[in-house]
Amino acid sequence: MAENNYYVTTPIYYVNDVPHIGHAYTTLACDVIARYKRARGYNVAFLTGTDEHGQKVETAAKANGETPLELADRVVKRFQALWDKLNISNTDFIRTTQERHKHTVQEQFKSLRPREISISANMKTGTVLRVKPSGLKPRWLMATVQTVAVLQPS
Repeated sequence: MAENNYYVTTPIYYVNDVPHIGHAYTTLACDVIARYKRARGYNVAFLTGTDEHGQKVETAAKANGETPLELADRVVKRFQALWDKLNISNTDFIRTTQERHKHTVQEQFKSLRPREISISANMKTGTVLRVKPSGLKPRWLMATVQTVAVLQPS
């Protein structure tokens, strides 16, 4: 990575409810950092987005008589409208239901060394995956970018 590049990201927010002050706070904090770095001459990549998988999302969707994707589509508009209103300077907005996100996650899991971690997942639905590090009990984890970062062997 070149010296004058800078990457900042918010958490990817769950869409089980509308944006609140905590979402605004963390996004504004990242925006301040991004603007500061740009003012210092850095090429800034500022990412934010939404995590549209998980039991809370499914539960909230059912409670509203929607599919998880319908709920996500509706709530994402609220996030994007708030970022517009707050003049957030993000350079990208990612949704975990987007094909580019699914593809990247799949590629990251393929890069894991099989002798260290065995994986079974339904990436079509993007719900849950089972990870079994060598010699350890299997555990269930959500398939998110944050999980990839935690599981990737060094």
